[in-house]
Amino acid sequence: MRRLGIHSFVWTAGQTIEGLEMALDRSAEQGYELVELANLRAEDFDLDRIGRRAQDLGLGLTMTMGLAPEADVSSADEAVAAHGRRELDVAIKAARDVGAVSLGGIIYSAHQKYTTMPTEDQWQRSIAAVGNAAGTAGDCGVRLVLEIVNRFETNLLNTTAQGLKFLDALGDDSVQLHLDTFHMNIEETNPEGAIRMAGDRLGYFHVGENNRGYLGDGVIDFAGIFDALLDIGYDGDVVYESFSSAVVDEKLARACAIWRDTWTESAPLAGHAKQFLELKYDEAKRRRQNLQTPS
Repeated sequence: MRRLGIHSFVWTAGQTIEGLEMALDRSAEQGYELVELANLRAEDFDLDRIGRRAQDLGLGLTMTMGLAPEADVSSADEAVAAHGRRELDVAIKAARDVGAVSLGGIIYSAHQKYTTMPTEDQWQRSIAAVGNAAGTAGDCGVRLVLEIVNRFETNLLNTTAQGLKFLDALGDDSVQLHLDTFHMNIEETNPEGAIRMAGDRLGYFHVGENNRGYLGDGVIDFAGIFDALLDIGYDGDVVYESFSSAVVDEKLARACAIWRDTWTESAPLAGHAKQFLELKYDEAKRRRQNLQTPS
């Protein structure tokens, strides 16, 4: 684990620069090394100001997004697909300008519940759009990581196996997978096996409980998750993500079906998550050392 991070949505809905700066300040106070930002547009935020604040606090930044239905790069409607390609281009440049090292999330389709099966044409349109975006990202010094999410948030990439198939067809090693324990708990037969399957093509990792709340209060086997991450030698970022209607805005609440308060106070949640993840990571390292030590 290179850095332990937290999503800004734990602190703020992200609608004002003051809210984002508060999220950076609180994350640094809790001892996090990285903050994940939702997609920021240069016309809405002073990206230099946010980047400087993060730098002054010693925080790394990443960015994630989900394309809107009217900007679906996999759409058969060329006007919609072209809109999506432009949105990706703008987001990549915003990530560069704010100092984020990667752009992840649902950047290969719309972030929505689809009502039809994916088609081969949809698949090919998505591959072409991501390939084009990867060229822009390379020029901007930003990595693309494709988040594998559950069936209610896309119809295209729901499992690690599908993600690997997509990367094989794409043929660009600069693009990697972004896995998330919340989504894996829904879609993967064996989440730990999915991590091992991803191997060195795993570029970013989200940690969240199955109920989006406090870590350890749900059913996810975090011991097995960290064992698998160590098994593949994962040295990327691990970022805690949790959503509650107490903080997130209406748009995200609709997209992710956040219909209740999974928690109400941000600071205790963030502090608990940091301690929990550090403990589980240390326990996994000790188990690994014990297995390697001759009896």
